[in-house]
Amino acid sequence: MAIARKRQVSLVDTKYYHCISRCVRRAFLCGEDNFTGQSYEHRRGWVENKLLELAKVFCIDVCAYAVMSNHTHLVLYVDDKKVNRLN
Repeated sequence: MAIARKRQVSLVDTKYYHCISRCVRRAFLCGEDNFTGQSYEHRRGWVENKLLELAKVFCIDVCAYAVMSNHTHLVLYVDDKKVNRLN
């Protein structure tokens, strides 16, 4: 059974989180699809730009990221000082 996000994230324990997101149905996010031979490399820039754009809106800093052919890795820092300034 899934654990509620509120119970998974504890800023007291750590403000850094490694997040992984994988494409469904073996779809390709970027790179060359070995099955069809089609290149989706142009999507890598889209993902990077959107990630950095969203980090400005939310109270997180992107410490590191990797956009792979069918998944992404993110190391995020939750900036609770920014959160407190929003109130």
